[in-house]
Amino acid sequence: MHKVFIESNNFGHFNMATYAIGDIHGCFTALESLLQVVQPKSDDTIVFLGDYVDRGPNSAHVLEFLLHYDQAEKVLLLGNHEIMMMEFRKQTPETSRWLEYGGAETLASYGLEYSPSWHEVIPAAHWDFIEGAQAYYQENDFLFVHAGVQPGVSMEKQTPQSLFWDKMIDPQPYAQNVKVICGHTAQKNGQVANFGHTICIDTCAYGGQWLTCLETAWGRYWQANQKGEIREGQLFYQ
Repeated sequence: MHKVFIESNNFGHFNMATYAIGDIHGCFTALESLLQVVQPKSDDTIVFLGDYVDRGPNSAHVLEFLLHYDQAEKVLLLGNHEIMMMEFRKQTPETSRWLEYGGAETLASYGLEYSPSWHEVIPAAHWDFIEGAQAYYQENDFLFVHAGVQPGVSMEKQTPQSLFWDKMIDPQPYAQNVKVICGHTAQKNGQVANFGHTICIDTCAYGGQWLTCLETAWGRYWQANQKGEIREGQLFYQ
C-alpha cells in the first residue's frame, strides 16, 4: 500500500475518540485502507455518514463488511442512495433513475442485472442493515447527518429533503456551538470543506479522489483512495 502523508501532525491515538467517515459509494479498497491506518479501538465510535452503495465497484462487499465490523462502536446513518435503492424495489427503470445514479454498479457488485425480482437476491441482512440506518446522530456539540439541516429547526422536525437530499451550497450555522458533520455534497477536488460550523467530508472517493475519516474532537483527518494511498491532515475549527 502506497502512503502519501500531507500536513502531518503526530497526535497518536485519542482516548475514546469519535470518528466520522464520509460517503463510501462502494469503494471498499479505500475503506479498508482507511481503517487500517486509523486503527479505531473498541471504545471508539465511528459514525458512517451514509451512501454506502452505488457508483463504486464493491457496494455488496462494503455492506457485508460493515454489517460484521466490530472493531469499534459504529453508528450507521442513512444516505439518499440507500433510500433510492429501497424505493427501487417498488419501481422499474421506467419510473426510477436509480440505475443511472449508480444502481447498475450496485447490482453488478451482487452479480446481477436488472430483473423484476432483483431485490429478492440481495441478502436479507443487507436490507436489514439499510433499513436500520439512522437519520442523524448527535454527540455533545457535534451533529452528524448525511446531507444537512435547516438552521434553528429541532432535529425531530427536520425534513427528509434537508437530511438526505439538499446539496450544501452556502451552509449556515445550525445552532450556537454546534458543529455539523456531513457528507452528500461531493468535494470533487478531494479536499474537506471546512466552514467552521459545518464540515463536509464527502471527498468524492468514487470519482478518483479520497475517502475521509475525521476525528471530531481535534480535527485530525485521514484520507484513502482506491489505489490504497493514504494522506492525512489537520482541520482548525473556527
